[in-house]
Amino acid sequence: METITLPYWLFIVLVVFAAIMVIDRFLMPGMRWYFKRRVNRVIEEINTRLDIEIRPIQFTRRQALIDKLLFDEKVIDAIKEYADERNMPMAVAQAKARKYAAEIVPAFNAYVYFRVGYWLAKKLARLVYRVRVRFYDNDKIKTIDSSSSVVFVMNHRSNMDYVLVSFLVAEKTTLSYAVGEWARIWPLQTLIKSMGAFFVRRNSGNPLYRKVLERYINMSTRAGVCQAVFPEGGLSKDGRLREPRLGFLDYMLRDYHPHSDKDIVFIPVGINYDRVIEDRSLVRRLDGKAEKRSAWFVIRTTVRFIFKNAVLSRKTRWRRFGYASVNFGEPVSAKHYCEINGVDFSALPQEARFEEVASLAKQLMQHIAKVIPVLPVPLVCEVLLQNRGHWLSALEIKSLCAARIKALEQAGAPVDVSAKAVESVLGGALDALIGRGLLAEQDNLLQMKEDEADIIRYYANSIAHWPASGGQ
Repeated sequence: METITLPYWLFIVLVVFAAIMVIDRFLMPGMRWYFKRRVNRVIEEINTRLDIEIRPIQFTRRQALIDKLLFDEKVIDAIKEYADERNMPMAVAQAKARKYAAEIVPAFNAYVYFRVGYWLAKKLARLVYRVRVRFYDNDKIKTIDSSSSVVFVMNHRSNMDYVLVSFLVAEKTTLSYAVGEWARIWPLQTLIKSMGAFFVRRNSGNPLYRKVLERYINMSTRAGVCQAVFPEGGLSKDGRLREPRLGFLDYMLRDYHPHSDKDIVFIPVGINYDRVIEDRSLVRRLDGKAEKRSAWFVIRTTVRFIFKNAVLSRKTRWRRFGYASVNFGEPVSAKHYCEINGVDFSALPQEARFEEVASLAKQLMQHIAKVIPVLPVPLVCEVLLQNRGHWLSALEIKSLCAARIKALEQAGAPVDVSAKAVESVLGGALDALIGRGLLAEQDNLLQMKEDEADIIRYYANSIAHWPASGGQ
């Protein structure tokens, strides 16, 4: 019998490889079975209570979706055209398309969505704001054909919109968002992709990229994936509703055949806040001469903001940030819209189609405007703007706000201020504005500070679409 001597390093390598083989062949299959079983249980449980079930495409392997996208006829034609125009080999153009597809296609995970994402969204939303939600659809979401594609169209006030709406509709459906390149940082991008979101390069002029994005949106819409779209295309910088951008709606509708395809149902969503976390940075962008903030300044300010608010009690945070409110309007059926207006988007040339898409987008924005909540801080800011340069007592401000509330209610505005709690709620809004240093005080009288007029106007503008709003 001979003894074989091995160096320590080689022995360690062999042990490591043996351990890896044991884990791969014996432990991993069992762990995969265990976790898959738990995920399936979650999916079965969730699907029983969702108004709109998770779609089969959301359980399809991500690589299969990427391949399906790459072999789409229109993508193949775009690859050929891209290669010819740039005099490059087809393989190079195809590799670019594959890169774009991998960047766009999400990796939805129902377990992460409901057990991690939903929990985080709920905790964060309720930690910062007093959350309010209303449905103006009279339960029409429940009556939507289960095969229809549902698209939530909403105004864009804050990056908290993603968190707030995802949390509030989690009992009804899952949402797939388009998110900008800001979210493509590790490990955030992994979490966001597993939540069903897909990344979009804003304002990209690359025709191949735009075609891959268009076909993914078309594919997911046809498969019935519920999507959340901001028609404005970006955050409102002055607080007003922006003109809609047509890209996403056009991608959804350009191949839509109303007589044969499944219905696309748009649900208007109105969002408003007593305090938008990014308000100062948004207003600052309106000044083209403003010096660009450095990355270090942004990081330092963000960390200081988080730390200052983390040490506050929940009650104090709620006083500072006030209400966050979301209203869901009545669904708008694309099939019904096409029948009434005699429109077939798929049969129209590009220019005529854009005109029809713009007309639909304008109607959707009107529906959104009708359900944007009227909150205490915007009300107070509107009154302060109307009385710019005048000193008012708190009682006078509250009286003017109460009169404005009555006028808004008569106009059909969704006023989210309880009649029984008007005085206390408006008092809280005044305290919040004083606490932020937006108001000057003198002999128990109040007046907005002139150097804070842009911030005051930003909040007043959120309800400026109602008659005689005084948004200036």
